[in-house]
Amino acid sequence: MGAFELVAIALWSFVVAVAGGAVGLVLGNLRLPLYVATASSAAAGGAANIAVSGIAAATASSAHIRAGRINWRLFGWMAPPSVIGALVGGYLAGRVPKTALLLAIAAVLLYSGLDLLLRPPREARVRIKPSVTAAVISGAAIGLLGGFVGLILGSLRMPALLRLVGEPPSRAVGTNLAVGVCVGIAGLLGHLPSAAPDWKLIAVGGAASVPAALLGARLTGRLSERSLVQAIGAVLLVAGVGAAIQAFV
Repeated sequence: MGAFELVAIALWSFVVAVAGGAVGLVLGNLRLPLYVATASSAAAGGAANIAVSGIAAATASSAHIRAGRINWRLFGWMAPPSVIGALVGGYLAGRVPKTALLLAIAAVLLYSGLDLLLRPPREARVRIKPSVTAAVISGAAIGLLGGFVGLILGSLRMPALLRLVGEPPSRAVGTNLAVGVCVGIAGLLGHLPSAAPDWKLIAVGGAASVPAALLGARLTGRLSERSLVQAIGAVLLVAGVGAAIQAFV
């Protein structure tokens, strides 16, 4: 990799981490195409992307922990099935066409983004006590999909937390990132036997993502609930377009 490529990787990783830290998303699908294009191999780029996703999620989560924006009870119910689903999906990867899966994910992201943008936050079905059952089922299903395509898919977990589980937006942001850390670690471990990650990508992307994720996490507390939901919806639309493009590239 030349100097221009390294600068592009650092800048894009910074931008993605700021947006992700603010709205509780890892956004690995936006980072993945650049990593695959510049890595020594597609597998090495994918593994590096998962590692940087985990670094960004862990960094943003630390800020959300200090701000009290993580529902630890919900995390305890959602993280294990998410990790198990990701491991099973990774094991079965290749047996299901990835193009079809990415298109399905893109459709859900676009629908979820529009839903959050068009429905005022006051109409969101926020429960007094979040649904543990919905957290377990959605965590396992999204983890399975992520394992198939090699992504953490926090962008799918976020609308599930808001609409199905019934978690308030500010706490859904931190909880989603915390679950993403666990899924990212599982995904990286699953990749290691077959493909070593590109360590230069991890060094550059991770170094750029740490301050960016902290900056993004601080922005969360400055947004009103309505603005936060609108920001999440807008980022989901971008992620949906990214997934659709990735399906055909």
